[in-house]
Amino acid sequence: MGKPYSQDLRKLMMGRVSLGHSRRSVARHFAVSASCSVKLAQRVALTGSTAPAKQGRPAGTGKLAPHRDTLIGWVEDEPDMTMPELAAKLEAATGVKVHPSALSRLLLSAGFSFKKNAAGPGMRAR
Repeated sequence: MGKPYSQDLRKLMMGRVSLGHSRRSVARHFAVSASCSVKLAQRVALTGSTAPAKQGRPAGTGKLAPHRDTLIGWVEDEPDMTMPELAAKLEAATGVKVHPSALSRLLLSAGFSFKKNAAGPGMRAR
């Protein structure tokens, strides 16, 4: 996903629009697309702010969100379970099919880490 233009540039663009320049001439002056200038002016008219809108999906709305507590419970009960085993267990219990890396990201965000030790296989710690 792209990054929004800086606040400085946005304010300069809106300053020129407020001086009476057309949105398209402002876009040419600052070497941005015409749609950028037009959409920025519309955003300022609606919200009164030049700040960019939030990007991405809100946290906690993925398909694993409803099963988060269940997954954490399973990992706490059996800390040496592998991600593919956890994915298979989730699919068998709920019918939700996910990639093991998605489960790993969820557990990392929940505070789990995988620690290797010299004695052999690692254990998950929270």
